[in-house]
Amino acid sequence: MTAVVALAVIGGALAFWWQPGRTQAPRGGRGFGDDGPVPVIAAAVRKADVPVYLDGVGTIKALNTVTVRPQVDGRLLSVNFVEGQNVQRGFVLAQIDPVTYQAAYDQAVAKKAQDEATLANARIDLERYNRLVATNSVPRQQLDTQKATVAQLEAQVKLDQAVIDNAKAVLDYTNVIAPIDGRTGIRLVDQGNYVRAADPTGLVVITQLQPISVLFTLPQQQLGEVNRAAARRTLPVEVLGSDNKTGVEKGELKVVDNQVDQTTGTIKLKAEFPNRELQLWPGQFVNVRLLINTLEQVVVAPTAAVQRGPNGTFVYVVQPDNKVAIRSIAVSQQDETLSVIDNGLQPDERVVTTGFARLTAGAEVAVTNAESVPAGVPQAESEPRRQRREGGGGRRERRSEVRQSSQ
Repeated sequence: MTAVVALAVIGGALAFWWQPGRTQAPRGGRGFGDDGPVPVIAAAVRKADVPVYLDGVGTIKALNTVTVRPQVDGRLLSVNFVEGQNVQRGFVLAQIDPVTYQAAYDQAVAKKAQDEATLANARIDLERYNRLVATNSVPRQQLDTQKATVAQLEAQVKLDQAVIDNAKAVLDYTNVIAPIDGRTGIRLVDQGNYVRAADPTGLVVITQLQPISVLFTLPQQQLGEVNRAAARRTLPVEVLGSDNKTGVEKGELKVVDNQVDQTTGTIKLKAEFPNRELQLWPGQFVNVRLLINTLEQVVVAPTAAVQRGPNGTFVYVVQPDNKVAIRSIAVSQQDETLSVIDNGLQPDERVVTTGFARLTAGAEVAVTNAESVPAGVPQAESEPRRQRREGGGGRRERRSEVRQSSQ
């Protein structure tokens, strides 16, 4: 009796699932039924001018950096700058006690005045001896001696002037001035300290920030391209932000080093930037790109459309009947957004950029243009994620079927 009831239940369930005209819902995934046109996003192939960049990593370096040191010993009377202040060349940064140096200067001036008076008297005697020798009133030897005395005193006056100049220079050194235009750093000595010319630390470091330079390296294989391009024109250089996309500052290539570093196989280059907004700072590591050429009116396609398979590089081309065809292409160069197509595509053709998972040659597609996709809407879904999503949906359908059959 129990066996008969079980067979009746099983037979009813089979009758329920295999009723004439009932169609089983597709379970997702390839090969489980026709879901209609495959939704894809497509973009048009076009012609454009494409810049050719060489990318490198560089270090920002100030054009001039000076450690300001005192040139005389003495007590620091005043510090006239604020840390981080922009100063001009000749600005008085600090003052050292000038009393002893002023005294030495005054002494040298007085000594010269004394020797000048002695010289004036000797010249008068020389004129007198010249007249007396003409009348043989004094011996010729006395006249020659007086000439030597005048020459000696003239030399002494010149020496006195040199001593004055030296004393004046030392006195001027008590005013510590900025040797270049730039920005002061952190103060290294406070007011009131006794400073010496032999101190290695100095008073402050001044760094020139405008303009500023960037030292970067490129592989030695790219040296020929750089030299050929630099021979034709000045090459623009751009510093990129942390996202490696946004331009921070634009400048010019100034120097290509005269030798290759044999340990790394790279060549050093130096570029100069105006740094008007102070976005570049000495010691900072930055990404740099050097523009060496511009490809004019070449065929370009979105990099997202370029696929790679066993037979090489290809794209899915959307035909006028909204069916896709596989087209082999040759790519000469590409970046994150655009690829330069040497052959295989023509301007105004449309290529699929998103939705490759279910595409096959000749598949019908429902096309959405890339330009019409709203910002923030994801344009791509990875194949593993899609399979997990569809696989999860299939498991939910199977669990539903089991529940229905148990009922």
